[in-house]
This record gives sequence, structure tokens and C-alpha cells, in this order.
Amino acid sequence: MSELTTVARPYAKAAFDFAVEAKAMDSWLSQLAFAAEVAQDKTIIGYISGGASVEQAQTLFLNVCGEQVDSQGQNFLKVMAKNERLLVLPQVLEQFIELKAEFDQEVSVDVTSAVEVTAEQKTTLSAALEKRLARKVKLNCLVDASIVSGLVIKAGDMVIDGSVKGKLNRLATTLQS
Repeated sequence: MSELTTVARPYAKAAFDFAVEAKAMDSWLSQLAFAAEVAQDKTIIGYISGGASVEQAQTLFLNVCGEQVDSQGQNFLKVMAKNERLLVLPQVLEQFIELKAEFDQEVSVDVTSAVEVTAEQKTTLSAALEKRLARKVKLNCLVDASIVSGLVIKAGDMVIDGSVKGKLNRLATTLQS
């Protein structure tokens, strides 16, 4: 997986830089999302992973993408096809989304709670996290009854575990040492 990410990084960076320069961030995001979906199709995977020549794979891929990809996007896909990298398009999309979030000063935060979080709680939590992280926050709320009570907040590498389950686990670890 890390190898695919390493291969995808320069392509994502090039696409992102072009999108910023052309002020076409949303257009490039939708084009990459579509191309990544095409690249995950089982028939296409068989075709582009060695079942056809580079030129045939490129032609097929661009024909399938059709009008969903503009001329700059087609050029980008041609370069990826020539380098036999179409299979890493899903990872290119992931990297592009990360670069876009960084550029937009946004962070995606996973909030896990034992019960559904109310709209008022989301607003309060979002405001507090925006202040702490100095970024716009996009909350992804999940429900997991096994945490008993409280919240588990994950934003990138940061984890705040304020759940009863987490506190009991820490207490058990402390008592065992």
C-alpha cells in the first residue's frame, strides 16, 4: 500500500498544482474521482494491467472516461497510461483530496459516540475543534455503543479518547503495571 502511495504522490502533486494554477480545483477533483472509479472496474483492471498494449489501454481508458474528463485531464491520463500508472488512480485521488484539504485549511474529524450526536452538540464540538486545530472542521459522526459513554475524536494523528471504555482500559493498564 505504501508503495502505491509513493507512486501516486508525484501525479497527485502535479494534478493539484495544475488545478490550483488553473483555478479548477473542483473540476479536477470530479475528474479524478471519475477516473479512479473507472480504474477500479474489474474489466478495466484486467485490460490496463497487462492485457493490452499501452496504446490500447490508453485509448480504452480515455474512451470510457469520455466527456467526464476535459482535455487537460485527458493529457494527464495519457501520461499516466504511458507510464503504466493508471492502476494507482484511486491513490492519486486520495492524495489529491489530502492536498486540497491542506490547501483549504480543512481537516476531517471522526467523532465516535455511544449515542447519536445532536445538531447543537455538533455545532459546539465543531467550533471547539476549529479553535484548537486552527482549521475548518468537517465532522464525520459515528455511533458505537461499545464505548459506553463519552467521545473518541480522531483528526489525522491526533486522538482524544474521552470515552468510558478508554478510561477503563487505561485504568486496567495502570493497575496491571
